[in-house]
Amino acid sequence: MSKAKRKATPADPAGPTPERFDRGLVERATAALADADGRPARPYRAVDTLTLMQRKGTISAAMHQAGDDFHALFVIAQLDPLRAPDLRRVPQGFRDLPLTLQQVEARKRIGQALQALGGSASPGGSCIWHVVGHAWSVKEWALNRGWGGRSISQEAASGILVSALGMLAAHYGLE
Repeated sequence: MSKAKRKATPADPAGPTPERFDRGLVERATAALADADGRPARPYRAVDTLTLMQRKGTISAAMHQAGDDFHALFVIAQLDPLRAPDLRRVPQGFRDLPLTLQQVEARKRIGQALQALGGSASPGGSCIWHVVGHAWSVKEWALNRGWGGRSISQEAASGILVSALGMLAAHYGLE
């Protein structure tokens, strides 16, 4: 990253480090939120791919909402990749805890959404799974997964994401 961009980062000592700014856009929350003690705070937050696309006018508000809804289901279904060990796992034969009804319903709805996109192996299904579900960047998906395991251009990947979000919005009845 250039020195000019590093200088543009906030000088807040409690804020994100320069290394965090190197990983993508970070900004303060627009409204004050309550912290753990109930005091007002304006934390920093990472700006996700869908928000950036909506700001640029590439996707509509309904498409952004469809992506947010899919991601929320993905988290509820516990399909997101774990960054730390799952503390619910218990040793000695109790590792396979049954899914809750909420998780089962979320997984069912994710399956229905992927079917509406042509299945998980389709370009749209794979893109939504990785970019929206796993929060990969479009570039990361294009280079690592792409269509049928072959890398594709970032422009083509963006087009696939826009198309899939449009179909997802229609599936959810948002457009």
